[in-house]
Order: sequence, then structure tokens, then C-alpha cells
Amino acid sequence: MQDLNRLIEAELLARGAVRVGFGDLRGLPAEVREGLPVGISVLVTYPPEVICGIAELPTQEYNDWYDLLNERLDALVTYGAELLRGRGYAAVAQTRERVGTGEQENCTTLPHKTVATRAGMGWIGKSALLITEQYGSAVRLSSILTDAPLQTTEPIDESRCGKWCWACRTDCPAKAIRGKLWNVGVERDELVDAVACREVARARAKQGFGGDGITICGKCIETCPYTRGYTMQRG
Repeated sequence: MQDLNRLIEAELLARGAVRVGFGDLRGLPAEVREGLPVGISVLVTYPPEVICGIAELPTQEYNDWYDLLNERLDALVTYGAELLRGRGYAAVAQTRERVGTGEQENCTTLPHKTVATRAGMGWIGKSALLITEQYGSAVRLSSILTDAPLQTTEPIDESRCGKWCWACRTDCPAKAIRGKLWNVGVERDELVDAVACREVARARAKQGFGGDGITICGKCIETCPYTRGYTMQRG
């Protein structure tokens, strides 16, 4: 079991993943996890300088990296699922083609960040984004669902943002962040006004780099103290 964990992690890290985690999904409804008990969370990071560059407005460079990292993740989870299927296990790569982006429906059935919290990779911040201790929220995620007998990690069930951190809420251009602390019983809409976030993100993308119709902002990522710890250390 540990050998299989090590194999999957090593293969994905060698191909560009920054972190790989393994989570027990059996506490989630079977229909959202396609009846598969284990989730593999795959994480990549934005370069620190790209995140520093969006302090005022989103940039073309940030948008380009958003697309690049999403493509990288699709390739990583596709490869990981093929690796598992080649060893006789069921495995589903949660690519954008399969699960979408959440843009039209305003949500996805099983968010990658949910798999990440089950795998102990981080917690959900007041911004409704995954926060990691090492990289803040300067990350992109994808996931694989499988029945492989993998050793899983202790999940993270509660926010570690702290009651008095208001950075993302204070700096949100849309005033969309409500300020509630997350735990596993809290829905996304209790944390943020997703409609307001999306509308202002589109306006900021157009203002920042002429991104007409593009929904991208990133201010809550840039201003998070955990993110700034990452950008300062790496910068």
C-alpha cells in the first residue's frame, strides 16, 4: 500500500506536481465520488512573481499561468489515472473536460478543494479557496478518484485562518467575502457571494489586461498572509 503511494507521488512529482495527497472520501455521498473511496489531490503553484504582479489588477501573465497550470493538471491527473488503471484499479481523472470549471453552474459536484481537505493538503479560507500553509492560496488543484488501496492522510476539517484575520475580506474588490470561518459543515455560499465575485472579476480582468469576458481577479489570493509568506520567501 505504501509502495503504491510512493509510486504515484513520485511519478506525479517528476512530471510537475508540487504536492500530492491521498484522502479518504467515504464520508462523502457515493454519487459525488462515483462510488470510489479514495481521492488523490494534485497541487501545482503559481510563481511568486506572478502573484506579486496582481496586487493592483489581474494581469495577462496571471491569466496565461492560470491556463497553463490547468493544462498541466489535466495532463497530470490523466497520467495518474492511467497508471492506476494499468495496475488493475478503477480510476477517474477529474479533468476540466470531465467535470467542467464551475463557471456556468457556479459550482462543481465534487470540488478539487474538497478532495484536498480530505487529503490533508489545506483548509478552506474565508475566501472559499483552499489555503495551504506553505503556498497560501497561490495554487491550482485537480484530483483523481480511485479504488486503489492507498494509505490516506488525516483530513483537515476546520479553518486555520483564525478569527481575527480579515485580509481577504477587507481587500476583496467585490466585497463578496462574508468573513465566516469554514468547517466541513459550511457551504460555499455561506463564505462568499459567488455572483458578486464573478461580476467584479470580469470587470477587473477587462480593466487589467483587456480580458473581455474573462473571469479572473486573484486579489484574495495575493493578499492572504499565507500567500504573502510564500511570495516573500521565494521572492
